[in-house]
Amino acid sequence: MAYYLFQASYTPEALSALIKKPENRIEIVSKTIEKLGGKVIGGWFCFGEYDVALVSDLPDNVSYATFAVAAAAGGALKANKTTPLFSPEDMLQLFKKAAQTGYRPPQ
Repeated sequence: MAYYLFQASYTPEALSALIKKPENRIEIVSKTIEKLGGKVIGGWFCFGEYDVALVSDLPDNVSYATFAVAAAAGGALKANKTTPLFSPEDMLQLFKKAAQTGYRPPQ
């Protein structure tokens, strides 16, 4: 399983619709994530550049991308951003592999 941070900003029309008829979008999105074989670790509404932040655990990149494309295609988002998240164990493995690549920076 892989973890992802999804951040999104609603369109003014979507925010207007939520004001008229409030609903917990985290619960609704959780059902979509579950259909893709994943689960929502946590979801938060926020202010600033993004209106919502969601951390989810999905089987693979294709499953996650399926969710991200479906969310973007719905028309309620004016912007979204995905950040893959790595566990400390994954990062240690990544650093060990990086040390074996033979890469050197320009001199």
